[in-house]
Amino acid sequence: MTEQQPLTIGMLVFPRLTSLDILGPFEVLARAKNCLCSLVWKSTTPILGDTGLVVTPTVDFGSAPQYDVLVVPGGPGQNALMDDDEVLDFVRRQGEAAKWVTSVCTGSLVLAAAGLLNGYRATCHWLSIDYLALFGAIPVAERVVIDRNRITGAGVTSGLDFAFTLLSFLRGDSAAKAVQLFMEYDPAPPFDSGHPRVADLDIVSTVKLQTSEMLAQREVACRRAARKLASEKD
Repeated sequence: MTEQQPLTIGMLVFPRLTSLDILGPFEVLARAKNCLCSLVWKSTTPILGDTGLVVTPTVDFGSAPQYDVLVVPGGPGQNALMDDDEVLDFVRRQGEAAKWVTSVCTGSLVLAAAGLLNGYRATCHWLSIDYLALFGAIPVAERVVIDRNRITGAGVTSGLDFAFTLLSFLRGDSAAKAVQLFMEYDPAPPFDSGHPRVADLDIVSTVKLQTSEMLAQREVACRRAARKLASEKD
């Protein structure tokens, strides 16, 4: 695609989303030429992210056009979306016609519940990646996974790597590099603790314990959504 060709990018938001999942990619993609990013939800009433940040949707489902690019973030609120027919129907309709179908973190589980990742390689937050297989997706433990017109990012901060990868497809490597430089995206984390393969075992255990209740709810929601999706195909 050329920089002159306008692109519409629909970015789903929802109560208790992890704000960085969508705000990081928004910052990257909205800076590219002729990329119009919209925050989409059932209504334009402000919503609260999982840490209390207020996010205001700019477009409601009923007013949303068919987007060229669909981006679905994750967060604790993703659990409730797995049973929300209005959301899944919107994601499914958009995903079936979008040029690019994408996600960050557990947003890939929403794509999967909408039937958009069956047979596709995909990633997710490390705490939840195994649930992808319930929907016929192929879990891949990488930071960004590309399979045809599906691009999925792993947990939270992976959304920046995901966004630059997506932008390179939309506008070319040079455009993506220019935005990366402008944003001074030159990560040098103070600790080598960003994934269980490198983090101390006691830190991994602590994070698993802290998230155990939410993950138990997520497993129930995913299994229920997978059964429903399978029954719809029969």
